[in-house]
Amino acid sequence: MWGSMKKYLAVMATTAAMLACVNAPYVAYAAEPDAAASEPVVDEGVIQPGPPDEAEEALVPAPESDAPLPLPDKSSDEPNAEYCQPRNVYVPTANKGKVHKPIGAQQANYNGTSRTARSWFKSEASGEVGVEISGELKVGVSPMIASIEGKYGVNLSAKLSVKVGNEIQVDTPPRKTTYAKYGVWRMKNTGTSYVIYSNCRTSAKSTVTSHTPWHVGWYLWER
Repeated sequence: MWGSMKKYLAVMATTAAMLACVNAPYVAYAAEPDAAASEPVVDEGVIQPGPPDEAEEALVPAPESDAPLPLPDKSSDEPNAEYCQPRNVYVPTANKGKVHKPIGAQQANYNGTSRTARSWFKSEASGEVGVEISGELKVGVSPMIASIEGKYGVNLSAKLSVKVGNEIQVDTPPRKTTYAKYGVWRMKNTGTSYVIYSNCRTSAKSTVTSHTPWHVGWYLWER
């Protein structure tokens, strides 16, 4: 009886050893890193609901420095006259979201098949995008940006550069065309600008619409 049991245990041990040898190559292969996983992954694009808005008319580059202050009001020299330090003022009033300023030609890819296809776009132009405004801005571009950043908790720039070679991939549904523009996303903001005179009166307030560079990226949409 004991001899039969020893033979059974020996057979089981041999079988286990054979199974380990058979499975060993598979385990080693699974542990090897996937070569494809080390390749850079291109970020997916977000399809917008439609094409970007056309550029607003009458936008001009924002001034680099403050507008000259008016001469002091002589009436402020009178006894007991109210006096204020003359200064130019800008106050942001509303965040209108982001708008896209494209650099280079619009790209498009039509999928004429019955299956989803992969569209791959690459930027082909370089350029620089700065702050543009409409309205009479009394302060320079730097104080205006600082005011907007402080109010909305964002990080903006006076200028951003767009370089050649940025790539993006996106799925194009069957019988659809994917469009792509590469450029600078800018924050659209409205505010008021005016002058405080030495007698503490203010000039007429001008409504200023500004487009301030936020970040570089793609605008994608489909039809």
